[in-house]
Amino acid sequence: IECTYPTNGTLKTNILCFTKSWLNNDIKNIQLAGYTLHRQDRTVTSGLPIVPVTVSTTTPKVEVHENSDAVLSCDFRTEKEQNPRIEWKKKGTDVSFVYYEGHFRGAFAGRARIKGATVTLQRVTQKDAGEYRCEITAPHDTITLGETNITLEVLVPPHTPSCEIPSSALTGSVVQLRCRDQQSIPPATYSWYKDDKPLTPSRMANATYHLNPITGILEFKTVARGDTGQYSCLASNKVGPPKMCEAKHMKIEDVNMAGVVAAVVVICLVIAICGFGGYYAHRNGYFSKHRGRSFWIPQCHGVAHISNQDLHRTEDKTNANYNPPPQDPADFKHTQSFML
Repeated sequence: IECTYPTNGTLKTNILCFTKSWLNNDIKNIQLAGYTLHRQDRTVTSGLPIVPVTVSTTTPKVEVHENSDAVLSCDFRTEKEQNPRIEWKKKGTDVSFVYYEGHFRGAFAGRARIKGATVTLQRVTQKDAGEYRCEITAPHDTITLGETNITLEVLVPPHTPSCEIPSSALTGSVVQLRCRDQQSIPPATYSWYKDDKPLTPSRMANATYHLNPITGILEFKTVARGDTGQYSCLASNKVGPPKMCEAKHMKIEDVNMAGVVAAVVVICLVIAICGFGGYYAHRNGYFSKHRGRSFWIPQCHGVAHISNQDLHRTEDKTNANYNPPPQDPADFKHTQSFML
């Protein structure tokens, strides 16, 4: 039995078989390798199952270093379609086209190439990281659409971390030293050094400090004078060499009790003096509403003394015992002018 593939298709699903003996007899079918071959006008077509469009990838997750090339593989098979439509999209807050109608779009134009349906992105950065989708559309197939997803992760080596180290602290207080690298991918892990010697994460309940290698926080529950020294932090991940921040000196000082006592004494003295001054002023009438006042008025022929009782006679007339002071008529004789 000789078998050939159809000449009008690319997929080898329907097999045409013929034999010279079938051309001269009335055999209608024959069993071959588990398939039933049917005689149809000197050809026999096998009953193989129909294969719709299928899309797959060999690398569903791609990890590459920053500024290197990333290959996003996409393999497909169609049932009948000779020229399927190939599209690439990137999923995020919005779905954007990467490859559409035979051209790369947006930020990928000029730095990507395609072979078959496999795309190569050149000089990838952190902005290129995300989930991509390869879509194959075959209008003439029984199932017209197939797709596969690929996740791209751009690896970034550690950068010099930012370190927050206080210059001084008091004994017995809680002190935190912080270390953080915002750019490394995957996220960096952290280790602390004191005087160029590593501090190991302590699991003992009575340990004076706690080190978290994930958050990069070094915390002293009750800092002591023995914790004085040069501190630095090292950030590391599997992508590149670790990076360390510049060492800084932290000095732990005892509480100055003499200074505290002196400050309390000074504050108490100030409060006492203010209280005594207020009492003295109140006792001597400095806080009363009206106090007796007198002043002198120059005149042409001498000086006149006027008290505030003279200025407020309307108030004093209500007092039955009020007697106006004696006055010299010569002082008020209208012979010369005077100024008040």
